[in-house]
Amino acid sequence: MGDASSGDWVQEKVTVDAAYGNEKVPMYLFVPKRSSPPYQAVIYFPGSPSIDQMSSKDLDSYREFESHVSFIVKNGRAVLYPVYKGTFERRDDAIAAIYAGANSRQYTKYIIQVVQDFNRCVDYLETRPDIDRKRLAYVSFSWGSRIAPIVLAVNDRLRASVMMVGGFRAWEHVRPEADEINYVTRVKVPTLMLNGRYDTIYPLETTVKPMFEMLGTPAEQKRLKVYDTDHFVPQNELIKESLAWLDRYLGPVR
Repeated sequence: MGDASSGDWVQEKVTVDAAYGNEKVPMYLFVPKRSSPPYQAVIYFPGSPSIDQMSSKDLDSYREFESHVSFIVKNGRAVLYPVYKGTFERRDDAIAAIYAGANSRQYTKYIIQVVQDFNRCVDYLETRPDIDRKRLAYVSFSWGSRIAPIVLAVNDRLRASVMMVGGFRAWEHVRPEADEINYVTRVKVPTLMLNGRYDTIYPLETTVKPMFEMLGTPAEQKRLKVYDTDHFVPQNELIKESLAWLDRYLGPVR
């Protein structure tokens, strides 16, 4: 049963089997009211604050949804917001201690499970007749943008990617199989990177530009736009640039 109380979307909560253990992957699908099916769809990957949240209840009131996701649905695209392992009600203190990276098999296993969660989301969208399976995109913020090279390199079902304030890690080393730098050259999807010039979490010269330059995406299909900010993108620019990129590579909304 969906929640249609919003004037802009119908919110559906779906749960699917995880690809590991006996776990479940809850996810929220926001279906736009102002466009027609089959809908283009975006799968969102959040920043690290979701690691500390206790529940995904009232997700559409969560600050990150309001600033980074809602405008996409209002524009007429469906958005799938998964509860990835280690986030919201799936949080775990052991995961919270290592999610940013650790030179351990535990961290490597966790990254594999997160990518499996994402792939299950794509699987689910492909079962829905109201979703255009040929027009799927990845949109991410911070943590989600940092691990984007791994997600994108192992998935060939996406048509576009928008990465907000991400870059290579500038801190702890990880095992090679969980290191984004070993995947980035295999990314081929058209990618827009939006970053802050004065970001201290992902410094421009040492973490952002190297990721952009190493992306395997053809030069004419990738773009880095830098703002005079720290770890955020001005909202008007985020909306303008993200929607223009999605329009370019997914096509205009019906």
